[in-house]
Amino acid sequence: MNTLAEIEAAADTLPAEEKQELILFLATRLRSSGVKLPPPRKFSREQIASWIAEDEAEMQRFREGA
Repeated sequence: MNTLAEIEAAADTLPAEEKQELILFLATRLRSSGVKLPPPRKFSREQIASWIAEDEAEMQRFREGA
């Protein structure tokens, strides 16, 4: 496998457990090579409240069979 596309295609065929192992392997390699993680994203209380309200409304519609 020489291209990212080939690697991605191969990764798609892995079972979930092996995909998790692959992620951990890549994270370890990135960390050891000094790659910095992006800073955590910050969300306002209003945005989080909006997501929760949307989720609750969708759950209510689901329960009503809509």
